[in-house]
Amino acid sequence: MTRLIQRQADSRTARQLQDAGLHPLLARLYAARGIHSASELKTELAGLLPPEGLKGVADAARLLADAIEAQARMVIVADYDCDGATACAVGIRALRLLGARDVHYFVPDRVVHGYGLSPSVVADVARLEADILITVDNGIASVDGVAAAQALGMTVLVTDHHLPGDTLPGAEVIVNPNQPGCTFESKNLAGVGVMFYTALALRAELRTRGIYNEANPAPNLASLLDLVALGTVADVVKLDPNNRLLVRQGIARMRSDRMCAGIRALFAVAGRNPARATPFDMGFALGPRLNAAGRLSDMSLGIECLITDDYARAFTIAQELQNLNVERREIEAEMRDAALATLDATRIDEGPAIALFEPEWHQGVIGIVAGRIKDQAHRPTIAFARASERDDDGGEIKGSGRSIPALHLRDALDLITKRHPDLILKFGGHAMAAGLTIRERDFARFRQIFADTVAELVPPNELQRTLETDGALETGYMSLETARLLDDEIWGQGFAAPLFEDVFEVRRQRLMKDRHLKLELAKPGAVFEAVRFNCAENVPARIRAAYRLSSNEWQGVQSLQLMLEYFEPA
Repeated sequence: MTRLIQRQADSRTARQLQDAGLHPLLARLYAARGIHSASELKTELAGLLPPEGLKGVADAARLLADAIEAQARMVIVADYDCDGATACAVGIRALRLLGARDVHYFVPDRVVHGYGLSPSVVADVARLEADILITVDNGIASVDGVAAAQALGMTVLVTDHHLPGDTLPGAEVIVNPNQPGCTFESKNLAGVGVMFYTALALRAELRTRGIYNEANPAPNLASLLDLVALGTVADVVKLDPNNRLLVRQGIARMRSDRMCAGIRALFAVAGRNPARATPFDMGFALGPRLNAAGRLSDMSLGIECLITDDYARAFTIAQELQNLNVERREIEAEMRDAALATLDATRIDEGPAIALFEPEWHQGVIGIVAGRIKDQAHRPTIAFARASERDDDGGEIKGSGRSIPALHLRDALDLITKRHPDLILKFGGHAMAAGLTIRERDFARFRQIFADTVAELVPPNELQRTLETDGALETGYMSLETARLLDDEIWGQGFAAPLFEDVFEVRRQRLMKDRHLKLELAKPGAVFEAVRFNCAENVPARIRAAYRLSSNEWQGVQSLQLMLEYFEPA
């Protein structure tokens, strides 16, 4: 059962926003999302929070400037998701733009190395003869890895955004808005955002050293914002005002055809038009194709796609990523169906949390499966796979979890670790997503302890799925023009895209591809085409529906389409 809850917009605030020049509908939507003045909707880069507020970034800039002057060899250690790939690409492109001549990267293998800067990763990086080791989107929990790198003579710069553990690594410099003592206002920077800010600080440091002047102007780092936007949206971090500004600027570059060759190629293989780029494209078209490399193959593919300026090469790699994404979908579908069959048999609605493990599952796809199950069951969900194909003797298993708003998943795992120190071997992550490693023999014990912990932390009413809507939409606003108006804005995690609700008569319904509902809906004075994806159930004659406005294109003609998120008899 799903509850529909209407967001409340303060009428006085909405009027003030409208008086400041906002469209009346946007004024209402923004007021309902906590915007109080038009100044909070800055679109110019001058409105970005300054790098100086980010703890460690000035030290990082001096370290990197010294390394450039000394022509030191720098190796970036990336993570194997879209945020890690874009952060690595931003680091490589920025350092080269700013004068570095010896910059390389290394991506851990998900199965061989696991997550983060482990000693085994350091051993491989040492073969590259690194002087400076730079982590992007990882490293804040890598106490042993940092120590191993320093023991081999490397200087370590950690750039990360994940929550730190009780002990920080002993790196020479750490840049992370979530580290103790950092007063940076946006704690929601993605890993790519942290690297971008580090590059801004480095450019400023080089200016103070006289490297740039009127005759030799500094490079324009805004050229990296398409990568920043992609990584920020794909990592599902909260779109606070600073992140919205970064994403808006990046998407503006895509819409005006000022993107890097790799992003242009990803748009092409995804069949999307960059001139109408939206955050939806980042999160559901480009991001998954990059992530497929890290899940099934080697994220070096994704990084190479993003750092090359040769479009033909970028397109060839993007086609490989497309093929991997098709394979990923097939594997995910098999795992999801198996998981749902198990859940149907165990009455998931009676438990507060879900933990699943199948020896045959693919480690690279368990996070997606956990997310799908979480969405369907509205329960915190962790899916486990064996840490290696060779671990058939009851060794370690790795879990990837997704949570609901009522549970901070990393904090829940931290609590379990404090109460049961022998259970979780390692863990890390965010409020909504986390990873962990346990022993296979401890899975049943973990599942019970996880369920008990969630039951303790989450009130039962929070286990009911809720959808926040913006209420009814006036018929006059239900138009293609309004859909385009809303598509031009920046919506995402923590700043949800508009979702409306209304009562409709169902004039027609049919099934497309045995999976999706195509509907004709009517309300007084108007008839609308609508779609409900992944739903094959019969629809009653009168429904209350939660829907989004969408622009549908068929044979070159655009029309309004309602995308149904939920419906119930009315």
